[in-house]
Amino acid sequence: MTALEPIAVDKPQAGNFKSDLKPIWCAGCGDYGVVTAITRALAAIGRPAHEIAFISGIGCSSRIPGYTTAYGFNTVHGRALPIAQGIKLANPELLVLVASGDGDGFSIGGGHVAHVIRRNIDLTYIVMDNQIYGLTKGQLSPTSQRGRKTATSNFGSLEEPVNPLLYVMGYGASFVAQGTPADMPGLARIIEEGIRFPGFAFINIQSPCVTYGEEDQQLKAQKVRMRSLESIGHDPADRAGATERAREYGTRLYTGILYRNPNPPRTYGQGVIERQQSLQKLAAPRHEILNRFLPGH
Repeated sequence: MTALEPIAVDKPQAGNFKSDLKPIWCAGCGDYGVVTAITRALAAIGRPAHEIAFISGIGCSSRIPGYTTAYGFNTVHGRALPIAQGIKLANPELLVLVASGDGDGFSIGGGHVAHVIRRNIDLTYIVMDNQIYGLTKGQLSPTSQRGRKTATSNFGSLEEPVNPLLYVMGYGASFVAQGTPADMPGLARIIEEGIRFPGFAFINIQSPCVTYGEEDQQLKAQKVRMRSLESIGHDPADRAGATERAREYGTRLYTGILYRNPNPPRTYGQGVIERQQSLQKLAAPRHEILNRFLPGH
């Protein structure tokens, strides 16, 4: 069974994917909306929780696996992607999701992003981007705007921010989207489409930090600023157009599917299976293998 195939039994509801563990985020944190959108998307997909693995690193966003009933692995800072890749290759039938934050994903973990994209591992990478390190009390993150004053930049940041959308587009990602909890139906739909995409899918979520975030990043401000890509006639198959829209990260809040490759390339997992099948023809019969290691044979 693949992520594209609904199960034949009674379809699970969003509540089936919520664990009894209560979130401990700050009241009003955008991540509450993100986990709700994820459970709605999983219900729409129709796979039971025991066929799903949710991997995360360290940070506020990385608590999400514990709030679901899927198999969860809260790993180490910046290392969610390599572990998720290993899980997917070891058990290709699992639906694998990865949760990260802008710091976890594009600072210490940034080096792994390029390689999961070039391998095209079939997993969905959900990054909660709030332009700050929230769990460790408000330091600059890779996506913090130049000039921003924080606990680690009293006089304003001297650094240009990482552009996550342009970053993954530049490395050749075949599915790139952005959403916000300010549009719950839209966010759930984006996550569902990312899961259904046959290959690596990147979803950047503008999930505001209510404690250390800027005023213009909060949900009320996002509702005013956000503009759906569909409403401006953007074609998700247009890679050049998607790249131009990606360049506007930080100045405009576009939501929806930025890019979806109309001809998805073969996944790494498919390549592994094909290689195994071709090499199997050259393998010695199983009953002869032991004899080759015995003295005198």
